[in-house]
Amino acid sequence: MKKGLIGILIIVAAVVGLSFTAPAEKYFDIAKSLDIFATLFKEVNAYYVDEIDPKELIDKGIYGMLESLDPYTDYIAEENLEEFSILTTGQYAGIGALIGVINNKIVITNPYAGLPANQAGLKVGDQIISVNGINVEGKSTSEVSTLLKGKPSTEVKLVVRRAGQPQDITLQINRQKIKLTNVVYKGIVQNDIGYIKLDDFTPGASKEVEEAVIELKKAGAKKLILDLRDNPGGLLYEAVNIVNLFIPKGLEVVSTKGKVKDWNKTYFSLNNPIDTTTPLAVLTSGGSASASEIVAGALQDYDRAILVGQRTFGKGLVQTTRPLSYNAQLKVTTAKYYIPSGRCIQALDYSHRNADGSVDKFADSLKSEFLTKGGRKVYDGGGLDPDLVIKNEYLSPASVQLITSGYIFDYATLYCAQHPELNSTQNFKLSDEDYKKFGEWLAGKKFVFSSELEEQMKELVEVAKKERTYGEIQGQLSALKNQIELNRSKDLSRYKDEIAKVLEEEIAFHFGLIKAQTELSIKSDNELKEAAKYLHDSLQYRTLLSSK
Repeated sequence: MKKGLIGILIIVAAVVGLSFTAPAEKYFDIAKSLDIFATLFKEVNAYYVDEIDPKELIDKGIYGMLESLDPYTDYIAEENLEEFSILTTGQYAGIGALIGVINNKIVITNPYAGLPANQAGLKVGDQIISVNGINVEGKSTSEVSTLLKGKPSTEVKLVVRRAGQPQDITLQINRQKIKLTNVVYKGIVQNDIGYIKLDDFTPGASKEVEEAVIELKKAGAKKLILDLRDNPGGLLYEAVNIVNLFIPKGLEVVSTKGKVKDWNKTYFSLNNPIDTTTPLAVLTSGGSASASEIVAGALQDYDRAILVGQRTFGKGLVQTTRPLSYNAQLKVTTAKYYIPSGRCIQALDYSHRNADGSVDKFADSLKSEFLTKGGRKVYDGGGLDPDLVIKNEYLSPASVQLITSGYIFDYATLYCAQHPELNSTQNFKLSDEDYKKFGEWLAGKKFVFSSELEEQMKELVEVAKKERTYGEIQGQLSALKNQIELNRSKDLSRYKDEIAKVLEEEIAFHFGLIKAQTELSIKSDNELKEAAKYLHDSLQYRTLLSSK
């Protein structure tokens, strides 16, 4: 209990220390509130009817307090520091594999290419039976992950169960220091377009992008596509350095402004660029956030690239990590960032919450107009609007349920085991017979699609019974229910093309990881195709970048 209270006192003391201009009354209110909290906790701990866990209760108080600010301000307890470090640096010591729970089994979901797990022969879909003799049945992924990690150059013994193999397989894997890559794919598409898929902004991201650009241009790329879709962001300085690759030295990339004026900073392109002329398109989505938006926004503001896809997430907040006592840390939002045109793209106004605690997006009527370097109109407060908007194609509920249930993953595992002759998935396509077998396998699993319409039908029946009108309309409700069930039974054939595409891409991933999956998926990637169309047409490309 004492440690928890000291942690809270230090957090508040830090706030007091930073509020240089706060009036004396505010200091008194803080001291008063802390005193009330301490005495309240003491009374609860002494007299509550059941035994309580002091640390757990304090932690809930801390998390509740920070949750009222925004989703990004967070308390990182000492026991969670390793996980936090992995998220921010992409580095840890282990075997280099992602694990997950699929239909109550702990399985390998991604043995990263070139890392120990992949080199030792682990495959996507392998079920982990034991780690160093410890049975993992019933354990959580975090518990199994802890068993897999360890000091570099130490060995870990895994027993796995592989589809199509009569006996379990034992593997000895040498742990290493793992550094996950940020550029997960690079290659030439449509003859002369260099395509780079950037999934993260951990240390080294800008260097990876630089190397990819140089490599692709040597391979004949005359235009470039940088894919930032669903990239949640990361380190600000990596974003600045990536922008620097494509704009002249000495230009402003992003500035941060917060309550502590001494912390306000403007970041410039400090190095000589590697390419300021090659036509460039940046792919964005609703999952492109933070550092992704700095890169996309700065390149848009300098008219250096066209943005293609959907409006970005709209995270214009900057977090700083502050040390606390007992090796804990506070990740706190300290500023908003502004891209070169002067706009902040933050979409949600956390400083003004509704009565129920929810947060609204900035209204379109409150958005301000800004200009790019070439005079194009752009707007703040709601993410980045692409220069070329491509409607997002959402998956049907049937496809989503097949993915979340794990059946797409499981069948891909089975398919790869049954087709060892498969040596490439670049032009892979399931035949009608293949799809039929998938349907038969799925029927054997007794999987049943459910729909929102069905859930609403159940609610309608309940309302009718509550209002005592069910007897009068029972016939109509039963007929409607039967029709809904009939339609549901046709979902596998109704969404055949979509489900087959999802399954094909999962099989490709099982076969050759992200490289094989990307090489297959880009053939039907509408955003990439549209970006390529404009890159190939210099007049259309220049028109998009001209003032409107």
